[in-house]
Amino acid sequence: MAQATDLHGQSVVSNPYDGFDRMPLNGQWRGGRSGRASEDRNPYSDDILVRIPLANEQDLNEAYQAAAGAQPQWAATLPGERAAILRRAADIMEARKEEIVSWLVKEAGSTRLKANVEWDSARAITLEAASAPYRVQGRILPSDIPGKENRVYRQPVGVVGVISPWNFPMHLSNRSLAPALAVGNAVVIKPASDTPVTGGLLLAKIFEEAGLPPGVLSVVVGPGSLIGDAFVLHPVPRVLSFTGSTPVGRHIAELAAKSPMLKKVALELGGNSPFIILDDADLDLAVNAAVFGKFLHQGQICMITNRLIVDGKIYDQFVERFSARVRTLKVGDPNSADTAIGPIINKSQFEGLMKHIENARSAGARQTAGGNPKGLLLPPHVFADVTPQMQIAQDEMFGPVVSVIKVTGEEEAIRVANDTEYGLSSAVFSGDVERGVRVALQVKAGMTHVNDQPVNDLPNCPFGGEKNSGLGRFGGDWIIEEFTTDHWVSVQHQPRQYPF
Repeated sequence: MAQATDLHGQSVVSNPYDGFDRMPLNGQWRGGRSGRASEDRNPYSDDILVRIPLANEQDLNEAYQAAAGAQPQWAATLPGERAAILRRAADIMEARKEEIVSWLVKEAGSTRLKANVEWDSARAITLEAASAPYRVQGRILPSDIPGKENRVYRQPVGVVGVISPWNFPMHLSNRSLAPALAVGNAVVIKPASDTPVTGGLLLAKIFEEAGLPPGVLSVVVGPGSLIGDAFVLHPVPRVLSFTGSTPVGRHIAELAAKSPMLKKVALELGGNSPFIILDDADLDLAVNAAVFGKFLHQGQICMITNRLIVDGKIYDQFVERFSARVRTLKVGDPNSADTAIGPIINKSQFEGLMKHIENARSAGARQTAGGNPKGLLLPPHVFADVTPQMQIAQDEMFGPVVSVIKVTGEEEAIRVANDTEYGLSSAVFSGDVERGVRVALQVKAGMTHVNDQPVNDLPNCPFGGEKNSGLGRFGGDWIIEEFTTDHWVSVQHQPRQYPF
């Protein structure tokens, strides 16, 4: 049992949540009706955490209809009432920190370090979203017609459908959930099959405890093969928020265009983040940032460093120092405080990474760090002397595998950095900050960090990408725009003369 006080000094006492073999559908917790069940397993121990009866299309329809029915009353609540529920949810997250962190460790394979980072970001997003009800702004526009006033009201879109991934499940679900609720929408979440608890059910428990009215949030647990297309094609959701792979994101965008009711899609997709190290960079700073920016959560992050692009003048020094640091990282039980590298999420992801490793060796890349896997534990692999054309440099690794590419000068570094279909996040290291900014502005990406690694942890960061890394922005006022819509209302204050 955890105990804390909320922002008003009131006691928050919490017993551990249970009942994760059910999901919140249409205002009540129950199992799905598909007749099938999934086993939610710990990727490190392979223990079964919970068996969940999966949802079918009938369950999905009930969730969407409940959201549509509950949303108008939720939108009509005062901004302060919505903000209070979000603040209360943040208080609950604080009181239940260890419970949340433990679930992230055992379900997502998060190391305790990464789980704490995710807990902190999910809570920060909730607090940031608590201000969103007061940041929804309309405007009054001028008119050339005498006595006419043009008002533009900013209103919630209605119902938002959220499809979240398994890598940062709580953070990436809540990144859309909290602001969507804050501005008056109802939400239906479809979490990843590998992380149904941390990606949806746990958040539903938290917001229910915080006082969110029934039906405003539903969670449907089921594989894409069972309810994925129906989730997108359903006419109720006005906006779909998806974080995941580029091929799946493309499929969602195509389906959204075919839905009986046209809808907007907000997509954060794949990445192949470049990490440029110029010849005047502080090598110690660059090495430290590169190790963290590549191997946090075993490299299973869309914004994670994928390609280290290093000027030839410092290339050998960097490879030596970086590889030496990587070889010291502890691989093992994610629940141990000093573990840096935990398990890969599932066997399919693991096998894909092993193929990439073999391809890199066959292509002639020089391995400077690595080791033999044990179960789903894969030691971090470093490949030097990689060329931009090699598959390891072109594909998103999504695991503890990184390539180091030698370049000569700024122009080649920028050209290599942009030689990818992706444009999500990136980094530039230079001893001259303004030189770093000049290079950063030439990188085709949604985000570029000068003298920092590509995984940004700010709740108001405009997460999102260019090229095949997605559409839309997640964070701050950008997300308010995604989840609201303009309604133009003109008012004629005096009689108008019409031409006929």
